Amino acid sequence: MEIAAAIDFIRSNHRGVLATLRRDGNPQLTPITVSVDAAGMVVVSSRETAAKVKNLRRDPRAWLTVMNDGFFGEFVQIEGPVTIVALPEAMDGLIEYYRSVSGEHPDWDDYREAMTRDQRVLIKVQVTRAGPTYIG
Repeated sequence: MEIAAAIDFIRSNHRGVLATLRRDGNPQLTPITVSVDAAGMVVVSSRETAAKVKNLRRDPRAWLTVMNDGFFGEFVQIEGPVTIVALPEAMDGLIEYYRSVSGEHPDWDDYREAMTRDQRVLIKVQVTRAGPTYIG
């Protein structure tokens, strides 16, 4: 599968599972909401204190399966190196992420406060490999 096709699929399908590596080398799998930013990076919002973020700070590689909202049918698998962007630098990206998944927020000031309170970060994946899809 072409990387561009996988990224296009993720632009309109936001349910996925993120795999990171624990300290002992075993995988940790986490259900996530995913999107694509303006630069074509695959993005996930998380808390600084989450195990997946700790895993990625230690070993900045990620694997994701992204599926359609119906679960069965089309899906893509991607992988690549990760960059973690923390606040305050992450705020504009967190707003872009929210808009791409959910549209406009009813109170952006409240959203910004929640992102700060939750110590939100953006996990950005540079896709270096894509596939297979449900058709192989």
